[in-house]
Amino acid sequence: MSGQCKKILYIDMDGVLVDFDSGIKKIDNTIIRKYEGNLDNIPGIFSIMDPMPGVLEAYKKLSEKFDTYILSTAPWDNFSAWSDKVTWVKKYIGEKAHKRLIITHHKELNRGDYLIDNSKRNGAGEFNGQFMLFGSREFPDWESILVYLL
Repeated sequence: MSGQCKKILYIDMDGVLVDFDSGIKKIDNTIIRKYEGNLDNIPGIFSIMDPMPGVLEAYKKLSEKFDTYILSTAPWDNFSAWSDKVTWVKKYIGEKAHKRLIITHHKELNRGDYLIDNSKRNGAGEFNGQFMLFGSREFPDWESILVYLL
């Protein structure tokens, strides 16, 4: 890209990069009952989740074209969630995401061109670039994201 800056792309974790339900399925039912209504507060849950289908190849392709960051929120009261998210990124994304994980409850404060998220919460709906709602009719899966962005 001779002299040109890459556009900035942010990608959410839970429900976008990470299959949240896959972690729930790995947790004992007594723990699920204990944290009912607050499953994201289960200690360690974020480290045992699987990647969403197609996401690892999609991330690789997108990171070649864009200045790509992971923009996620971690539950305030689940202290392991913060480190679990780093562990997950290192395990599944690796070097392409080295020091590119941003954990915030105010996604709108980040400057960039695109945000792929499955929710408008935590400032995602007020993002200053293009908000892409993952799981929507327009962007139901990673294939549709790649077709649009590449």
